[in-house]
Amino acid sequence: MGWLEGQVALVTGGTGGIGSAIVRRYVQEGARVGVMARNREQLDALQAELGDAVVLIQGDVSSLADNQRAVAQTLETFGKLDTFVGNAAVFDYFTRLDRIAPEELEQAFQRLFAINVQGYLLGARCATDALRETRGSMIFTLSNSAFYAGGGGILYVTAKHALVGMIRQLAYELAPDIRVNGVAPGATNTPMKSLEGLNKRSQPLNAIPGFEEAAARAVPLQRIAEPEDHTGHYVLLASRKDSSLTTAHIIHSDGGWEIRSAGGR
Repeated sequence: MGWLEGQVALVTGGTGGIGSAIVRRYVQEGARVGVMARNREQLDALQAELGDAVVLIQGDVSSLADNQRAVAQTLETFGKLDTFVGNAAVFDYFTRLDRIAPEELEQAFQRLFAINVQGYLLGARCATDALRETRGSMIFTLSNSAFYAGGGGILYVTAKHALVGMIRQLAYELAPDIRVNGVAPGATNTPMKSLEGLNKRSQPLNAIPGFEEAAARAVPLQRIAEPEDHTGHYVLLASRKDSSLTTAHIIHSDGGWEIRSAGGR
């Protein structure tokens, strides 16, 4: 019997690298999962793989209506909601403030924050009533960029830092009914895309020449993560039995970024 037997989750950004790994792991642990993402082909592929254990919702996390529909469809299909996982995000390809044209800054800010921050808040708001009924939990994907500079550009790092405050405030506001936590992955072998039009050199993270080697050298454990390396944390935080007193907490899954290099070198 799995850790999440009989539970129901909703995962946004559920067809991406970390997102799809979370969905697969939740299903392996006995959960049924609503999956919200934009790409129809990727959703269909996940349906073919996981069958009736998932319900798919094509939508944009920056849209209130799409978030409402995702929650409603998950409830209609599976009857309840135990865990909401906010995971959808875009990168900014390390773009510095002085590399963004002044006339483009406002639009770039609004586009990235609409997905990386507003999308989490909209999903949380739409899921709150259903989670209160089950005394469930929310889990948000952050990044080591939520705590340290240099893991992205000005927009991405600022947005991820904002989510630390969001988790703490939501945990405060929603207690004792709903637990709110996060997972902060470090560099991970995923095709995470950047905001379109922000940087001409932009490409998926795992397509950057030398990315894996450089990321591995930067942390004490000396390797880059695969998406599956993070999923146990999402299982733990969703488990009522094993995390019943855990809220306002963020698990670092980054290879020891805080201490940076092995042996102090």
